[in-house]
Amino acid sequence: MNKIHAAITAVNGYVPDYVLTNHELETMVETNDEWITSRTGIKERRILKGEGLATSDMAVPAVEGLLKKRGISAEEIELIIFCTTTPDMPFPATANILADKIGAKNAWGYDLQAACSGFVFGLATGAQFIESGKHTKVLVVGGDKMSAIVNYKDRATCIIFGDGCGAVLLEPNTEGYGVLDSILKSDGSGRNFLHQKAGGSLKPATHETIDAHEHYAYQEGQAVFKFAVTNMADVAAEVMERNNLNSDDIAWLVPHQANKRIIDATANRTGVSADKVIINIERYGNTTNGTIPLCLWEWESKFKKGDNLILAAFGGGFTWGSIYLKWAY
Repeated sequence: MNKIHAAITAVNGYVPDYVLTNHELETMVETNDEWITSRTGIKERRILKGEGLATSDMAVPAVEGLLKKRGISAEEIELIIFCTTTPDMPFPATANILADKIGAKNAWGYDLQAACSGFVFGLATGAQFIESGKHTKVLVVGGDKMSAIVNYKDRATCIIFGDGCGAVLLEPNTEGYGVLDSILKSDGSGRNFLHQKAGGSLKPATHETIDAHEHYAYQEGQAVFKFAVTNMADVAAEVMERNNLNSDDIAWLVPHQANKRIIDATANRTGVSADKVIINIERYGNTTNGTIPLCLWEWESKFKKGDNLILAAFGGGFTWGSIYLKWAY
């Protein structure tokens, strides 16, 4: 019997309409377009505007579009893994809220929190449920409303992040397509350099924590950059070496969209030429869990059945990882 792999059989994404440009940011914080572009590669990012809108409200159109593409109903979904750093609320899980909103009455689900590596971790996790034979339709969603936890007076973070959401459907495949390997890593000592100080059990919300702006994302850029530029590149190269792949074998490198210089370093380390590196950071910024599925969504029409894809990510915590997958359609 042929081995079962978890293949992506549909992908879809959603970004909000509102465009926050570098020029608008110049009116909000001491920065300028040239400074932002040269250091990050970002020109604009999307922001979810409107009262009462949360991360799940971006996931709904992303998933509904995916289901329509695949020609299935929400009731056929068995499991939802929602990768997010900005859940609608601490509990219940945003996966459960999404299931209710789309009518996935037969699905169980949970949220996965691994900062910007969440989608890669979620994809590897979802693949296990397919490979074991436990489920046949697993939805992996990656989305964040980063504008909810960004301080627009802090230029170290506000220039980087945007809002967006993407989703993939995993189904069994016995032809050798799908998720073929993954390497996932974490190092909790990195928490000091990239975190949200308050809002958890360590520092519950008080007037003092709010006044001190401790419910926003905090980042020490240089330390994070130094760690990310090495580890994201190394893990992508490692998964290639483990599968006897060279740069010529790779159709597409799909890197987390954190910073153009980190993306370039990953491409250089793996030897993948620039024309095979998927980049949309200039338009969306860093959507955290949304970056990789949004890349897959935007480039879907260019993928060919059998294409070798390398996914790589790095996130706060620290977390990092890479996946080797063979495109199935």
